Amino acid sequence: MAQNEFDDLQGRILHEDNHLLILNKRPGEIVQGDKTGDEPLNETLKAFIAQRDAKPGQVFMGVPHRLDRPVSGIVVFAKTSKALERLNAMFRSGEVHKTYWALCCGKPSPESALLTDWMTRNEKLNKSFIAKGPGQEAKEAKLKYTFLKSTERYHLVEVELLTGRHHQIRCQLAHIGCPIKGDLKYGAPRSNPDGGISLHARSIRFIHPVKKTEIFLEAPVPVSWKGV
Repeated sequence: MAQNEFDDLQGRILHEDNHLLILNKRPGEIVQGDKTGDEPLNETLKAFIAQRDAKPGQVFMGVPHRLDRPVSGIVVFAKTSKALERLNAMFRSGEVHKTYWALCCGKPSPESALLTDWMTRNEKLNKSFIAKGPGQEAKEAKLKYTFLKSTERYHLVEVELLTGRHHQIRCQLAHIGCPIKGDLKYGAPRSNPDGGISLHARSIRFIHPVKKTEIFLEAPVPVSWKGV
């Protein structure tokens, strides 16, 4: 691993101990391997730790949750199988609390609300849609949002996810007339220069799966978020 890549990763680590590594992901990075064949972050971090700590043998780097490729922000990795097993259970049961920031093309009205929708997923299009109501394929999707402020052209909205559906924030915000900046798939008028979208996993709060202490972290937004 080149020194500049090594230093960049080290600078983006928000928390690390014997069991966890929590990173501020950039738009465009993939958390776990996919059909593109691009190197995912869990493999990059394995190489990083092997180099930094001069570790012989295989480095463990488990993935208890993911962020979409164009999304930035907090990603949690497990450095031990014990931590991975416990984190998997915590994410499933809703014991991990995350907030997201979204720069939207429209200002939401009202400025704060609970959104409850039924969503379907089209695998072929890799896109989700709002359904008219419950059905065989539709799943309930809930989130809370709060308008924070407006920049010159966009509107900053904080989102608390209450369910974890495919593209949920992107789809639900677009449905109320607030597509996320750069998100062409859900109605934004133009792309972002970096190919990402202006959706950021801003904060996370949970009880450490091994130490049982509280973890609370916030991730700085990308430098491209001027005025936020």
